[in-house]
Amino acid sequence: MSTPRGLGFGAAGIAGLFTEVTEEQARAAVDAAWQRGIRYYDTAPHYGLGLSERRLGAALRDRPRDEYVISTKVGRRLEPHTGGGDDLANGFAVPATHRRVWDFTADGVRRTLEAGLERLGLDRVDVVYLHDPDDHAEEAFREGYPALEKLRSEGVVGAIGAGMNQTAMLTRFVRDTDVDVVLCAGRYTLLDHSALTDLLPAAVERGVSVVIGGAFNSGLLADPRPGATYNYAQAPTELLERALRMKEIAERHGITLRAAALAFCAAHPAVTSVLVGARSAAEVHDCADQFATPVPAACWQELRDAGLLSTEEPS
Repeated sequence: MSTPRGLGFGAAGIAGLFTEVTEEQARAAVDAAWQRGIRYYDTAPHYGLGLSERRLGAALRDRPRDEYVISTKVGRRLEPHTGGGDDLANGFAVPATHRRVWDFTADGVRRTLEAGLERLGLDRVDVVYLHDPDDHAEEAFREGYPALEKLRSEGVVGAIGAGMNQTAMLTRFVRDTDVDVVLCAGRYTLLDHSALTDLLPAAVERGVSVVIGGAFNSGLLADPRPGATYNYAQAPTELLERALRMKEIAERHGITLRAAALAFCAAHPAVTSVLVGARSAAEVHDCADQFATPVPAACWQELRDAGLLSTEEPS
């Protein structure tokens, strides 16, 4: 079991990413995703200290289980925390009821998944990713990955992989292990083509599915303006100017920059799904509308002619 083709729902936003999201808003976002035909949902314990898993599980509880695919992640184990305060230092507007502990050991992977299944209200998930093992490569490859292989053989999970914001280690997973799918966030977008150099060719060669996250690079490609964020920090002037040029070209061809950004990610043959993070029903509907918008070949050509895309990009 891998991920459905098309648009997927990234569930970090409904767990209060940067600003609070109510239960009603979160439920409405998931309901809108279902209404628009989205059948792949991605979550993680990291998102809102388990809140994303709880909210997503509750919103999908009455949906036919064989009609959707759900992925979660391991590598950050949650431990109770009684110190009070909030979790905004880690990006989530939720009470700091737990603390995250990096743990890619075999025992940690199993315990983290068991806790995630309980929060989701499920007895199995379709995909499990090792989550951001950047600084824990030895433990992830030596213990975490074999633990996922065992869980897959036991039928607790359908597919296994890794999810990261870099391509080098994901390429290593693709070449050196038997992963089914990898989640690459922010490294294959209109502004960052780095996955083309290693990850995507390797995935094609090995028959590994690629899920793309961060299609808007955390905001800049959704709404390029002064103060917009790129990879969760203020966008450099050079990239803002580049995004504004892309927006101008897209609008000249009767589409939005958001539509071009999503279409770009989806066009590569290795890519099966493009995740969009949404925190409201309105955002879900907008993303679904943009994803369904065809991008004229002339738009890609003008972007190439302007030096904004390489000749290998969509045609």
